[in-house]
Order: sequence, then structure tokens, then C-alpha cells
Amino acid sequence: MYPESSATAVMERQFFIEVNSQQRNHHGERICGDVFLSENVREENRIITVLSDGMGHGVKANILATLTSTMSLNFTREHKEPDRIAEIIMNTLPVCSERKISYATFSIVDIESDGRANILEYDNPRCIILRGSQPFEPDWRDVVLDKGRNAGKRLHKCTFYPAKEDRIILLSDGVAQSGMGSAAWPLGWERDNVQQYAASLVASEPSISASTLAAKIVNMAYKHDNYEAKDDISCAILYFREPRKLLICTGPPYDEEKDRELAEKVTGYKGKVILCGGTTADIVARELNRKIVDELIFEDPDLPPESFMEGVDLVTEGILTLQKVNELVKGYKNSVKLGKGPADKIVKLIMESDEINFLVGTRINVAHQDPTLPVDLEIRRTVVKRIARILEDKWLKQVSIDYI
Repeated sequence: MYPESSATAVMERQFFIEVNSQQRNHHGERICGDVFLSENVREENRIITVLSDGMGHGVKANILATLTSTMSLNFTREHKEPDRIAEIIMNTLPVCSERKISYATFSIVDIESDGRANILEYDNPRCIILRGSQPFEPDWRDVVLDKGRNAGKRLHKCTFYPAKEDRIILLSDGVAQSGMGSAAWPLGWERDNVQQYAASLVASEPSISASTLAAKIVNMAYKHDNYEAKDDISCAILYFREPRKLLICTGPPYDEEKDRELAEKVTGYKGKVILCGGTTADIVARELNRKIVDELIFEDPDLPPESFMEGVDLVTEGILTLQKVNELVKGYKNSVKLGKGPADKIVKLIMESDEINFLVGTRINVAHQDPTLPVDLEIRRTVVKRIARILEDKWLKQVSIDYI
């Protein structure tokens, strides 16, 4: 199993935590002054996320926000007390030469292995918590700094146990203050109105993803600014729900006697299934007495076309397709438009899933030992491990690898 903590995360919490964010830069800026970071601390089965808003916009704001969010993530990982985290951050930030203050906001969410959520906020709009489509208010408490140049500054913290279908929505000022000065929103959109909008979206689409909900909130704020953002606009969401599962089978079993076991794993899987490799697909088709129908349209000139089999969501070629998947996930962002090729479809299914289970056959494919093949054509298990690492580190997916 790879790694062991991946499987236990869902078991202990009994739900998956989807984390995603969307942003719009201040009008005319090429870099965002808000920074969102997230990390899966595998050894402790924790998920930590931070949203920071640097003073101003552009490069200077991004530097302040990057410094703040990085320190917040590191200190939270080390279990430092909230007032100590705030004190170190505020005393470390460089002082603005114009305003003579060091300033960046932050919202920190720390989800522990038992499911407990700890939230610490400084000067961002108060985060929105939805229980289903209804607002939920935990018991917030103040943290007042009592020493140093920031003595007297006030932070807010809370601790609660999220339930399934809860959402934690983090906002920067660019959302809450969008539209400020306009006839419709003279004081800006304001947090309570954002909350009402988010709740209405969830009520109309209860399973709306974190990515889609964050995008709708950011786009509405952008609309309020008449499509010229007056501040950096950021929204990050943690969504607690049942995991969406995906099984990717690639490679024939080491022992032919395991062929039946492979087919049974495919038919018994409670989720979507991808078969990567012609031999793999042939084994499953033979054992289940199903037909493989080949597609004749080449959507990706670099790869053989996909095939079709009853009960399987996608059938593709093996190692070349996985290599392309690895390249795609390395550069994937929310804004990336995927194509219609086999590797693109695999990445799309991966991104729509939370728990990805790889079942890797270990029989050596003699064709791939040909020295005339490209040097970067790596063995199947190495490519799968690389994909798994990216999915865990960058996208906080729950990943397991089993060998057969």
C-alpha cells in the first residue's frame, strides 16, 4: 500500500476533504497578491490550508502573502499556539516603507486526524461555514496579542467537528468588498451576502464541488467589480463528503493464475474503473466474457485511440498513455482545458475523483525492454508512483497502490 496513511485517512474521518481554490488578479496585475497554500501532513494524517492577503496588490503583496502563508503552514504543522503563530508572523514581516507597518492577513484551517477542525483568522473576512445549505456558527473566541509591537491586535479562533456535507469557505477582501461604491453594493458585497449566495448555490446543487463553488463566488465578485477587479479576489473551500472513488488497473498480473482475481476486482469495485493497457483489457474481457470495441478516431496523435468495454469507464493503451498522464498532471491547473485524448480523459476522471486506487500488474512486458525505444519510457510502476506523488502533494488526493 502506498502510502499506508492514505487508506486510513478516509477510515478515521469517514469522509473525504476536497480542497480547492479560485482567484482573480487585481485589474492590470500579472501576479496575485493573495496566496493559498495547502498541505497533507501524511505522518499525522492532517490537512492544513492557509489563505493570506498581502497589503496592496502585485509583486509586493504577493511577497508578503507568500511569506505569511508559508510561515503559517510551517508553524501550524509544528503545533505552535495560535498567539505564538500570530506573534512570530507579524514581527517577521518586513515593514512597508510608505505606511510604516507590516501587514498581511491570514486564515488557517487545520484538520486533525480525528476530524477536528481548528481555524485561526486575522483580518480576513470571517470564514463561512455551511452545514449542508444552512449557515453554521461555531463558538468563536478572541486571541489578543499581549507583547511586542503588535500588542493589542485581535485574532479569532474556533474548534469544531465538521459533519459530512459541511463546507468551510475562506475569503479575501476582494470578495467581500467587491462592488464597493456601486449603486447595487455601496458598502461592497459583504460577507453575509456572500454566505447567502453560497448557501443558495448549495441548496440548488447539493453535491457542487469545491472548485465549482469557489469559481462561482469569485466570478460573481468579479462581476460586481464590472469585470475589472479592484482588488485581488480569492476564495478557497474545504468540502467534507463521501469520497468519489476511481480504480486504475494497468499491467497483467505476475502470475496468470491471478487473472481471475484481477477481473473480480474490476467487477466488484464501487466506483469508476479505467483499464490502461491492451493486455490488461484482454485479460479482463476474457475472464468476464466481454467484448472490446476499438475506437478508430485518433483524438491524440501521440497515442492509440481509446476502446470500449461494458462495465468499464475507460480503456486505453498502457505505458505511453500513463507517461502522458504524468506529464499532464505535473502541469495541471484549474484553468487548464483538457482535450479529448485518452490521457486527457484519464486526468479528467482523476480530478473528478477523491480516492484513486492503482492496481499494478507486475508481469514484465518484453516489448518495453527493447533498447531502441525512447530512454524516458519507464517501467509501469515508476510512472504510477510519480503520478501518485503529484496527486497527493499537489491535489491532496487519497492514493493507494497495490501490486498483483
